[in-house]
Amino acid sequence: MKALVYHGPGVRSWESVPDPTIDKPTDAVLRVDAVTICGTDLHILGGDVPDVAPGTILGHEAVGTVTAIGSGVQTLAVGDRVLVSCISSCGSCRYCRHGSYGQCLGGGGWILGHLVNGTQAEYVRVPFADNSTHKVPDGVSDEQMIVLADILPTAYEVGVLNGGVQPADVVAIIGSGPIGLAAIMTAKLFSPSRIVAIDLADSRLKAALEFGADVAVNSSVDDPAEVIAGLTGGLGADVVMEAVGQPQTFEQAVTLVRPGGHVANLGVHGQPATLHLEDIWIKNLTITTGLVDTFSTPTLVELVASGRLDTASMITHRFVLDEFDTAYDVFARPADTAALKVLLTASS
Repeated sequence: MKALVYHGPGVRSWESVPDPTIDKPTDAVLRVDAVTICGTDLHILGGDVPDVAPGTILGHEAVGTVTAIGSGVQTLAVGDRVLVSCISSCGSCRYCRHGSYGQCLGGGGWILGHLVNGTQAEYVRVPFADNSTHKVPDGVSDEQMIVLADILPTAYEVGVLNGGVQPADVVAIIGSGPIGLAAIMTAKLFSPSRIVAIDLADSRLKAALEFGADVAVNSSVDDPAEVIAGLTGGLGADVVMEAVGQPQTFEQAVTLVRPGGHVANLGVHGQPATLHLEDIWIKNLTITTGLVDTFSTPTLVELVASGRLDTASMITHRFVLDEFDTAYDVFARPADTAALKVLLTASS
């Protein structure tokens, strides 16, 4: 088969590799029908995730069809159409028993495209298949489902739920890329009074308004602190989500939140950020970080299947698998291409 292989920082190749096979009884092998690229993949290629070994197939999001199952798989059958979760779960360790699948001690967690071969390929081996896939409901398309592999549960769990968004809150979201847009979409489930989207790219701010933000701030033109102060009587936002992964945006998030408010970090950081405790110790802030656990995926699947969430609108560019190089180039230049999520599908 062919796959997108990581060969060290800045080096990737769409090349022939051995087909995956069942390695353990709890494995399944899937034909990849649809796959996407995550901002985390760009961080890996940028050298920000040193655990990824050269030779690893990238990717942790896919919709596919089961082609083989191990003897221990109980809930899947060959031919089933499933979502591959970005998080794998052994189902029995201390963390999995509490729904904290991202911290799995039994060989799961974020492993696909990180510690084991991932989904940016024609076929993928999925460990712990019973616990790490979700059947696609009838009538739900690959485009709708693919966003549920990572960015929607990440935004919902690490941003909205960890951030404690409540009705009538003023919510500020720094970064209007896919994860920021997913945060806007899922924050609206809790009826905040205002959602403020902050970015440097007008194309992404336009998308933020289309996804439900009330106010869009280009921080190269206007001061987000002044805009938020005007909405909150000078207090600051109730919840600020950092969805970029840069030191300056994390530090900005801390300056935008009100005393007693919550900063929820969503971004993947490859460099240290300064926490100015000398300024904020007195402000009673809560700051959370997190890797998604994907415990919310079944709920989000139901919301998509019932039409309450429009996830397909996140897909802006479409390619076939053999066009991975082009897809990466388009996804990596969102200011020029207006790319949000790119979808790659198997050639007919």
